[in-house]
Amino acid sequence: MTTYEKNFTTEEYQRRIAKTRRAMSTAGLEAIVVCDPSNMSWLTGYDGWSFYVFQAVILTHEGDPVWWGRAMDAIGAGRTVFMADDDSIRGYDDTFVQNPEKHPMSDLAGLLVELGLETAQVGVEMDNYYYSAKAHMSLVSGLTKATFHDATGLVNWQRAVKSEREIEYMRRAARIVETMHARIFELAEPGLRKNDLIAEIYATGIKGADGHWGDYPAIVPMAPSGLDATAPHLTWDGRPMQTGEATFFEIAGAHRRYQCPQSRTLFLGDVPKKYRDAEAAVLDAIDAGLAQAKPGNQAQDIANAFNATLNKSGFEKDGRCGYAIGISYPPDWGERTISFRRGDTTVLQAGMTFHFMPALWLDDGGLEITEPILITETGHECLCNTPRELWVKA
Repeated sequence: MTTYEKNFTTEEYQRRIAKTRRAMSTAGLEAIVVCDPSNMSWLTGYDGWSFYVFQAVILTHEGDPVWWGRAMDAIGAGRTVFMADDDSIRGYDDTFVQNPEKHPMSDLAGLLVELGLETAQVGVEMDNYYYSAKAHMSLVSGLTKATFHDATGLVNWQRAVKSEREIEYMRRAARIVETMHARIFELAEPGLRKNDLIAEIYATGIKGADGHWGDYPAIVPMAPSGLDATAPHLTWDGRPMQTGEATFFEIAGAHRRYQCPQSRTLFLGDVPKKYRDAEAAVLDAIDAGLAQAKPGNQAQDIANAFNATLNKSGFEKDGRCGYAIGISYPPDWGERTISFRRGDTTVLQAGMTFHFMPALWLDDGGLEITEPILITETGHECLCNTPRELWVKA
């Protein structure tokens, strides 16, 4: 982000905090320790590549949240958070950093005592990338009179319905990912080294679109070809692209940390019938799923409609076919809350945003044609205008 123009107003952060405090009250929590950088940013505006060391936002029921982290990062906190009070930014000594003899969470325990939380009911994000088992052990051993509860996802769920400003940022990210896909189609050809194409994808994404700059995506571009594309989540290498192979590009535009992922598949050469059959099946299933994407329906309604239509064409997809998206940091651009899959009874609301993620993996390649969507008051909006089809270049 740029520190010269805050992402959101103080009033918006205060609305988020009030919403989170209501969830804390329901859970019986006097304080939460938030280590997920997406949640830290959503609550305070903090934005820095400092999540490789321990850091947190402490939120109680009174006053501003407190940012806590490495002392050298406290300067960046002062540049990005909405809190103006110096007491709301706390830094720990650098001797705590990656030192097996002392853990930063012991410093955090002391801060929680200072904040009057020595015997409090404290929520922590137990199942989170950024909160380790040793971190929990250290915090508990330093705060023996407090009672700790698993608050994983508590803040994430408050992020589900986006504000108008958040939706604006996601639309900007959508313009960026459209531009990235257009650049892929322009450049991709047999003989082009994959890493050279990825370099262009990165450059295009960071240059941005429509006058809005591009941020770094929470996941690197995934662009496997041929047999590598029979599996999800592979990235790239230095081999040249080849005629007769499909490559799917799972990429995201990003703006002010808001992520808009979208996938398209490119086939170089004459397309085999099975790919055309798969394309037709996926496109029909997407239409069926999108018809259920409206407020009042459940998340599973989209998945059930998608899978039923796909199955009629003789194809099956294991796993979910979509998930919530918004603000995010590595290693994931999902919000880790709502999924489009059977059994998820979450009621869709206007302002929710998702990556509708249909994908099929065949015996010699993969097919991904996906859409980032916004639930509106009357239905849904596809955030991107990228042509929805299997892309082909002879």
